[in-house]
Amino acid sequence: MQNAEQPAVAPGQLLAAIDLGSNSFHMVVARLEQGELKPVEVMSEKVQLAAGLNADKMLDEDAQQRAFDCLSRFAQRIQDLPRDAVRITGTNALREARNSQEICEQVERILGVSLEIISGREEARLIFLGVSHSQPDNHGRRLVVDIGGGSTECIIGERFEALELESLHIGCVSYTQQFFADGKISKSRFKAAETAAMQELQSIRGRYKQLGWTSNVGSSGTVKAINNACTALGLSNDMITAQALQALRDKILQYDHTDEIDIDTIKPERCAVLPAGIAILSAIFQTLDIDQMSFSDGALREGLLYEMAGRLRHEDVRERTISALMQRYHVDIAQANRVETTALLALAQAKKDWQLEHESYHDMLSWAARTHEIGLTISNSQYHKHSAYLLAHSDLPGFTNLDQLLLGTLARGHRRKFPKEEFKQLPKRLQEPYRQLCILLRLAVILHRNRSINRPPAFSIEAEERQLTLRFPDGWLENHPLTLADMEVEQQLLANIDYQLQVS
Repeated sequence: MQNAEQPAVAPGQLLAAIDLGSNSFHMVVARLEQGELKPVEVMSEKVQLAAGLNADKMLDEDAQQRAFDCLSRFAQRIQDLPRDAVRITGTNALREARNSQEICEQVERILGVSLEIISGREEARLIFLGVSHSQPDNHGRRLVVDIGGGSTECIIGERFEALELESLHIGCVSYTQQFFADGKISKSRFKAAETAAMQELQSIRGRYKQLGWTSNVGSSGTVKAINNACTALGLSNDMITAQALQALRDKILQYDHTDEIDIDTIKPERCAVLPAGIAILSAIFQTLDIDQMSFSDGALREGLLYEMAGRLRHEDVRERTISALMQRYHVDIAQANRVETTALLALAQAKKDWQLEHESYHDMLSWAARTHEIGLTISNSQYHKHSAYLLAHSDLPGFTNLDQLLLGTLARGHRRKFPKEEFKQLPKRLQEPYRQLCILLRLAVILHRNRSINRPPAFSIEAEERQLTLRFPDGWLENHPLTLADMEVEQQLLANIDYQLQVS
């Protein structure tokens, strides 16, 4: 969610994607030219954020400082870009951290852009998108493996569409802490790490093997380092083979400590997590019966860039996600469209005075209106709570964790008592705007409570700081006593959150 005053980005301008990984932070700046992204600058720093997670799942001060120092350097490069031209995502370490909200606030102060913490499966989808754009376009199924610092993503897809997505809790930093914490290398430690990874991979082996694929691609730092090591040692030529991976494993086991690892092309800081990375990749090769794997330069940040480019061309995966959600939960589409139309008409009149002019508010209100009744599939009783849970906890491609929380909160608040506490769980800067969006959604729902195909009357809205005046044509409310009664109840409910609703 970006700041409302920022202009939309136009084709031809620079776009920037920043990936706050559990091991490394990456930034790619690229120019969109005729639908293609041309990188103009790439920056990468090994921050090892996951190494700062303590037993209480709190990121310690040292890890935070490393992160903020790195982002301060990134900030200089993007300071002149429109805010809508920049996306920043956080992955496994920030998903795990209990103090991630505080970190998000500091990141926004440094960069002026909101940090989006994405789910594991959303991370996997974006990785596949980035890899697919960097590989030859073919019609065969592709397995993509991305070993990060705290998680490993495995995806099967075809062309640019992911068919199977999984994010597993195995990563080169977390496994280094678990199996190689003191840097010592031994056959038993390596075997323990490999076995642990294979146990995690068993959960996907059956369905992945059943679906099948024709090519294997690895992405990000761990696979790149292993590929480079195999090439430097003459074990393979620009391709990781099962035989080369085994030989590299044997080579690493000749060292007693990670500090002793000396392989051309492998930086000292990468050596510390290399044994864990090799153990994980070896487990993947064995579990999924892989003979060889190529490397892709494209990964999460490239996926972010192409996602932004797609939105510029109005190819927004979030629209497809909402349509699929409506279909899955058998939404009354005509009713959803009626509520959406009325809610957006209300927003059009109130947005200037309530400072809801950014397109993100329009989009979120639209999507909430279309999905607010999905909970009816579970039960009519308290269905708004079921809707909120489904929106907040389902895998919704294209949506961040915060986006899903916002959608769920709007659905939760669309009827009955206004849920004060739920809105207090939102970031402070979004609490008031989303209370206001929810009020507009509530009014739209009231006006379509009878589910009639007839349009509501032309109405006018005047918004002030904590007041909304809703006017109908003369005599209309008197001829619709149930709506009048609903509005009178709504006045009382909104008064509980210090909003005044006037209806005439």
